[in-house]
Amino acid sequence: MPAAASSISDPAYLRARAMETLFERLEKLCEGAIAIDRGGRVVYVNEKYLAALGLDHASEAIGRSIEEVIPNSLMRKVAETGEPILLDIMELGGEQLVVTRMPIEDENGTVIGAIGFVLYDHLESLKPLLARVAQLESDLRLARRQLSNARAARFTFADFVGTTPAIARAKEIASRAARQSVTVLLTGETGTGKEMLAQAIHNASSRAEKPFVSVNVAAIPETLIESEFFGTAPGAYTGADRRGREGKFRIADGGTLFLDEIGEMPLQLQAKLLRVLQEREIEPLGSDKITRVDVRVIAATNVDLRKRVSDGAFRADLYYRLNVLSVDLPPLRHCLDDLPDICARLLDDISASGDYVKAKITPSALAALARYDWPGNVRELRNILERALILSDSGRLTGEDVARILPIGTEVRLAPAERPAGLVVPYAEAEAEFEKQTLEQALAASNGQITEAARMLRISRATFYKKLAKFGLASGSAPV
Repeated sequence: MPAAASSISDPAYLRARAMETLFERLEKLCEGAIAIDRGGRVVYVNEKYLAALGLDHASEAIGRSIEEVIPNSLMRKVAETGEPILLDIMELGGEQLVVTRMPIEDENGTVIGAIGFVLYDHLESLKPLLARVAQLESDLRLARRQLSNARAARFTFADFVGTTPAIARAKEIASRAARQSVTVLLTGETGTGKEMLAQAIHNASSRAEKPFVSVNVAAIPETLIESEFFGTAPGAYTGADRRGREGKFRIADGGTLFLDEIGEMPLQLQAKLLRVLQEREIEPLGSDKITRVDVRVIAATNVDLRKRVSDGAFRADLYYRLNVLSVDLPPLRHCLDDLPDICARLLDDISASGDYVKAKITPSALAALARYDWPGNVRELRNILERALILSDSGRLTGEDVARILPIGTEVRLAPAERPAGLVVPYAEAEAEFEKQTLEQALAASNGQITEAARMLRISRATFYKKLAKFGLASGSAPV
């Protein structure tokens, strides 16, 4: 057999030629190549790489330490560990280079050096790949949050609808709070959206990827409240879990703990909560070990905490510790100009959670809702809207639909044309007639005083004037 044919069939020869060919091809295709020995000294650099390294001749690099030629190079690490770094982004002279680094072995498999190739000297060509990696990372973060959905906050500031001054002010202060890790106290009547705003603060903060843990203080039995907050050591008391139990502070570590109805917290626990806020450490029930925690506390109450302090039912020092930044949420009856937007947002949410196709609300329904006092605020409004949709055949809520649902004793006068038996005109005209009659009745009842009429309908003076102009009415439509 000829010598050439014999060498072609020799595995060792083929392997050697394959390695040489690979090196030659890589050197031609890449934007630069450099090699070092086991001691980290440069033994080879190709011509392409010289300009990027600021060199005129390869001899200027040969024999020098790799770090002298390429600051912060990882080539020495590859030569010492024998582990390749197959794909990396390296900054050199203000440019970002895509590089690969591989160990060099002798015939016995001993690492004797390392070689690096610059695959790309501009990242533009890799933008689609980098964008895909960024998207995958974003999807992974989202998946992790969904997997821990029980401890995730759903709402953002966009969900807290309203532009009236009181709501705008609350959102402004809350957004400032989101940029810090200060303790926040949310005050307002029940149903005004305190937990929604707490979630929005959490989601706009640097803690957004961490847990959001919500606790209704009033719903926890007093005998269990301490273990619920601070956890228990294994076998802390008869009947306790042998494995112990993590408390809410430990679960919320790194994130946010929302304490709703904080005014109902027992005095004994108030002292321990104050210590946690001051020292950032907890002591589980039945344990003598201190655990450090990093938790931002957002507290909420619908009672006057200052009065509770004066009554001796709430610690003054805890009140001042909680009240670092206070956000007051206005009741719905003070924000009726936002009623159309709030209703639209609630109807979208209700529609998404049920089979209510194209749920709509008419002006007559909004007028009827505006004449109710809303002691339960937005929570009660959602309840009324959902109940009205269940009983509606069309998914288009009218004043009559609302009147059937509102609590007994609520006065909502309907125009005759809105009643099904007297529906002899197009619906849009009937609605307009109802709105016009409502304005006229308000003017008559207020003796023509615009401010008083607007207050009775719970809309602003500006809105009232716009509606008067819409129907060609004037303040002189009633006695003045």
